[in-house]
Amino acid sequence: MSAPATAAAPPTSSTLYFGPWYRRSPMFASTLAAGCAAYDIYNHMYLPAYYDDPVTEYWALLNGVTLWDVGVERVVQISGPDAFELTNMLTCRDLTRCAVGQGKYAIITAPDGGIVNDPVLLRRAEDTFWLCLADSDVHLYAMGVAYGRGMDVAVTLPDAHAVQVQGPKAKDVLRALVGDAVLDVPYYWTMDAEIDGAPVVISRTGWTGEIGYEMYLTDGSKGATLWNAIMDAGREHDIRPIAPCEARRIEAGIFNYNSDMTLADNPFQVMGLERLVEVQDADYIGKAALERIRGEGVTRRLVGIEMPGEPLALEIADERPAYHDGARVGRVTDLVWSPRMERNIGYVWLPVELSAPGTPLRVELSDGQRVDAASAAIPFLDPGKRVPAE
Repeated sequence: MSAPATAAAPPTSSTLYFGPWYRRSPMFASTLAAGCAAYDIYNHMYLPAYYDDPVTEYWALLNGVTLWDVGVERVVQISGPDAFELTNMLTCRDLTRCAVGQGKYAIITAPDGGIVNDPVLLRRAEDTFWLCLADSDVHLYAMGVAYGRGMDVAVTLPDAHAVQVQGPKAKDVLRALVGDAVLDVPYYWTMDAEIDGAPVVISRTGWTGEIGYEMYLTDGSKGATLWNAIMDAGREHDIRPIAPCEARRIEAGIFNYNSDMTLADNPFQVMGLERLVEVQDADYIGKAALERIRGEGVTRRLVGIEMPGEPLALEIADERPAYHDGARVGRVTDLVWSPRMERNIGYVWLPVELSAPGTPLRVELSDGQRVDAASAAIPFLDPGKRVPAE
């Protein structure tokens, strides 16, 4: 999933207009009441952009616990006799190694190997899968594949709406809500529970690289009930609602679909995603193209970038040019201040021969100024994902 560009200091006032043509999550009214000051559009829905200074929200995430309305992670459900066949055909992950109750970070692939989406995939039953989406219309893609191949399967958008509880105190909040059983849920596994009459699917996942959970509310009429229960359980830990945290997700090497990568890119071009193209017997969509690319290699890669100096006043999220030895060689997709690392970090597309860490670069800012930077390995912190798996 993603978040919008965020200002270092939010404006003191704004006018918000909410049209009827975009969906609102069941927690939308609660986010307004909590003081959300701006919204983005994501998956045809409203996504909170910030409540407070993004640096304040960052430290709240790192030091305590935070609540996010991310109902924009729309869930596509694939169910029926051919559900496994269809889902396994859509992704380069080998789903024979995904048990009921388990999740996978998955790539949905196009015939040419392009990235259609990068959802969290949850296996809810032997014949039921959830794709918890980034920003693209995967349900239409899956429906088209199912129809074209005459599969006995239903592709639907169920009554399932995500919130995230993220930060080092997340386990304490979840234990207060559903009991000690949640502490036994391993990283990327799930459990079902009920919170004040609100049915939820709890997934040990998140968009932060911190300890965290995603909860999928399966009764949309209970949005305020769930929100208030989480806030009450987290009060002793100073829980606060925040927007998706760009700086923390970039530190963790987490990507933003349609910003860092698009349908025009394949997993071998994105540093770290090549591991998701699993060698398997299944003839998934795009397999021939990806196996050819595996053998031939790629000419460009998305890698990290670091830019020392003063904090950027705004996150760069509009593709700035990158130069090496005076020649334009690539483009920066994201660049944001990391308060903990005390430098600006992000992602940059470079020719493969320049993609090793430490390549000197210059980035052209919106005012035309060029500033020194360098390519970097990703993730920037905790490459073994020790923190979220604790």
